Amino acid sequence: MTVLTAHSIVTPMDSLEQAGKDLERLEQQLTALLNQTKKLREENHSLQNRQESLVAERASLVAKNEEARSKVEAMINRLKALEQS
Repeated sequence: MTVLTAHSIVTPMDSLEQAGKDLERLEQQLTALLNQTKKLREENHSLQNRQESLVAERASLVAKNEEARSKVEAMINRLKALEQS
């Protein structure tokens, strides 16, 4: 069976070949999307771990800062007490 079109004659084999090419192209696109999804998941996991680490580090630094502030305030109070004696 042959179908006549304005541009060319299309045979069933041509459309099978085209369908095969389309399927192969679709498979390549799907593979690329799957690879990109995997890469983004790994990056997301890494960023979440980094964020957790930074949050913990910040909490530690806030605690150290508060401790240093308390020590400085205590030293100031001792110095004031020495001046008044």
